[in-house]
Amino acid sequence: MTTLENLAAAVLLFGLVMYAAFAGADFGGGIWTALASGPRAREQRENLFHAIGPVWETNHIWLIFVVVTLFTAFPKGFAALFIALLVPLVVALVGINFRGAAFAFRHFGRRTVSGVPLIARAFEVSSILTPFALGIAVTATATGRIAVVNGQARAEPWSWVTPFTLVGGLVGMAVCAYLAPIYMTVRTRRELQLDFRKRGMIAGFVLGVLTAVEIPVALADAPLFANRLLTTRAVLFVALAVVSGATTLVLLWRRRYLGAQIAAAGTVALTITGFCAAMYPDLLIGQLTLAAAAAPPATLVAFFAVLPVGVLLLAPSLLFLYWTFRGEPNPELPPEDPRSKPTSPISGTRFPTNKEDHHGKTDSGRISCRYTDVHFQGRP
Repeated sequence: MTTLENLAAAVLLFGLVMYAAFAGADFGGGIWTALASGPRAREQRENLFHAIGPVWETNHIWLIFVVVTLFTAFPKGFAALFIALLVPLVVALVGINFRGAAFAFRHFGRRTVSGVPLIARAFEVSSILTPFALGIAVTATATGRIAVVNGQARAEPWSWVTPFTLVGGLVGMAVCAYLAPIYMTVRTRRELQLDFRKRGMIAGFVLGVLTAVEIPVALADAPLFANRLLTTRAVLFVALAVVSGATTLVLLWRRRYLGAQIAAAGTVALTITGFCAAMYPDLLIGQLTLAAAAAPPATLVAFFAVLPVGVLLLAPSLLFLYWTFRGEPNPELPPEDPRSKPTSPISGTRFPTNKEDHHGKTDSGRISCRYTDVHFQGRP
């Protein structure tokens, strides 16, 4: 039956899917920055940073949207979640802040040629830690270990650490690592595109294995959730997610990169929808229903009255931003030609040889190269 709380839950699900599809790819960029390898590792990192740069702040609008919707439409649920899951949510929040700071400082660090390795490590670690913590927090709602007594959350301090939630954290990381390289296949060319294609296929296989492992773990550790997942409408979304994931791998294999990008986003959306369908009609499984957690009808009516205004103001700018940065290769980055000259560990641009300076003139006694306003001079 369509009720205001069900509509609000659908809005919440939409926000979760959008955050996973967009910000998840950003976190995945940090994961693959840490895992970059091979002869084009530096080019992989540079292209990932270029892709993230214009939209990484914007993508967190979806997280704000989720939090505001939860707080407004389901205040009792908001209170219970942020009391019982305070630790993983704070870890995720700290990770988001450290990641954003590291990303910004890396830009200035490159210009001053200082602190780049340390900043890069901070970016990578926070990109791994944040989706892991968020995955734990989301799956903890399905364990049944968070009780609600007289409207107050009751849980053991470490009740959110279980085999089911730990695998859920790994699934959160895998989702991000899955999206990033597949999105990058439409933003790169030649050998670099093949690098991301390979990583996307590996990540798809890992994500499939982890989500399959989560089912028997749920049977042992979260039986009510597992029963709902396998016996209700949720199983339809699970089946569709499997089909979409397999389709993504086939499209990658056939090098249909745009279709693979769409299918990958669909796989993540169906996976999250399947999880939420198994949770329905609860916000905290077996403890707090959507109806019990919902705000008074007057508040929900006001929420839906204001929501279209926000959509009209925000949606056009978001669409324009995503369209503008929809996936063109970066013309400013050097080609990943294996015959090209060695590249700078700081900028990704090539060093002149010891017989030519950056103006193309020969100089056997000096090496000179330039990145923005930073100059290096030394003797061989």
